[in-house]
Amino acid sequence: MLHSQLPWWIGGPLLGLCVVAMRWLMNERLGVMGGWTDVVTTVSQRRLSFGPFGWMLIGIVAGAAAFALVAGGPDFHGYGWLTDTFSGTSGTVLIVAILLACGLLIGLGTKIAGGCTSGNGLSGNAMLSPASLVATMTFFVVGIAVTFLTEALIT
Repeated sequence: MLHSQLPWWIGGPLLGLCVVAMRWLMNERLGVMGGWTDVVTTVSQRRLSFGPFGWMLIGIVAGAAAFALVAGGPDFHGYGWLTDTFSGTSGTVLIVAILLACGLLIGLGTKIAGGCTSGNGLSGNAMLSPASLVATMTFFVVGIAVTFLTEALIT
């Protein structure tokens, strides 16, 4: 049986190597928003070729789809109230729709903000960018605060 995710001790070094490779080979920062922007720009301009970031995004989606196929289909457990509330085929369709809508909203916010958490956390911090260091600290502080607030409200 496949594990639900790559172990941290494999995924972390691989991401680090990707950051170094992107910087060394292409003088670019690694971030998912660059892929989304590349795909949207390419499609809106009706061009036929994606840039490296577009292919990275396509690879992420294709890799997730391949994993789901090998694992026997998508597995939507672990989304808390979402998977507890909605089940069955119609529930899966609703969960996918909710996750896609949330992803689009996150993408919009990321585009407005000028960068994503992965770009700031991985590449920005590796380059010692003061803005990325502050942004990453903010992501973590807000995430920890929301976790404590949610736990306090639930229990």
